[in-house]
Amino acid sequence: MGLSHPINALYDAALALVYPTACAGCGAASVERRADAPACAACWAGTRIFTGDETCCWKCGALALAEVAPERRRDVNCRRCAEAAFTAARAVGVYEGALRTAVLILKREPHVAMKLAMLLHETAQRTPLCAATKIIPIPLHAQREKERGFNQAACLGRALAHLSHLPIDEASLIRTVHTERHRAGMDARARRESVEQAFQVRRPRLIENETILLIDDVYTTGATASAAARALKDAGAREVFILTIARA
Repeated sequence: MGLSHPINALYDAALALVYPTACAGCGAASVERRADAPACAACWAGTRIFTGDETCCWKCGALALAEVAPERRRDVNCRRCAEAAFTAARAVGVYEGALRTAVLILKREPHVAMKLAMLLHETAQRTPLCAATKIIPIPLHAQREKERGFNQAACLGRALAHLSHLPIDEASLIRTVHTERHRAGMDARARRESVEQAFQVRRPRLIENETILLIDDVYTTGATASAAARALKDAGAREVFILTIARA
């Protein structure tokens, strides 16, 4: 065990020398450690990664403008998420730098980098997400998944299930409505209306009384997460938590 770190360091040094890989984020530096892929150390250093000590809306995870004492953090509420069906939502960090790069690559390649998987796992271990009993990836509509060839949320879910040893369910929750592909210009209301009734639970007996950890790549307005959570709650889920790579 004591030799693993020096051996890994030597391997990374040799790999960087013989097979240098350009950072997928800045394109200028090289990725010198396998654990940092797909971005370089500088890009990771410049990305805001949440530690769990931030003052944020306890429900949706939106960062607060002012810090409060740790014992009062459960009382912080932005009120914009009052109607959301999920219990709480958290992200690894902000949609910028290395996390943005990881998200964009994951939409093209069905591979979750080691660092990203570890960051997801660390976030999932924090309160209140640590109460989850089952992982469910946000599903793509069958047509969209056929076009892409895979579901990036399912890739994230499998990576997290491997590290956390939580069971993963990719069959119970399905997406029945093929929503707009490009929704970047939509406001919160339009996004919410576009995904209403978009999800359905076809195996409610596997959902009943479970505390679900819903996995997706990016939290934008929370409309998709809320619609999926509502379907799960209607099917008997006890609570539904949301975990994403990044928060827009």
